[in-house]
Amino acid sequence: MRYIVPAIVALNLISAAALAQNAPAQSGPQNPAVKGVHDNNSAQPVSGANSFTMREAKSQIEAKGYTHVSNLKKDANGVWRGRAMKDGAAGPVSVDYQGNVN
Repeated sequence: MRYIVPAIVALNLISAAALAQNAPAQSGPQNPAVKGVHDNNSAQPVSGANSFTMREAKSQIEAKGYTHVSNLKKDANGVWRGRAMKDGAAGPVSVDYQGNVN
């Protein structure tokens, strides 16, 4: 009689472990937790408090393949804006507080 209770507990633990192994995989969010240096998470600059220094903003832009970055100024929305060259063409460029370069 004193072996019945431990045997029931052991069977419950074994069956619970077996059920947990057959559980379907959880599906989580499909977006990465951290954006890579070469990835944008927005096609437009995102407004927000930007803590990048001018040098950091320039480095972020250059990491995306731009050269001759000039006239960088932070606008009222916290977006660094300037001019740069890419693929032989000069044009406007921006970097927001999330590091998105557009």
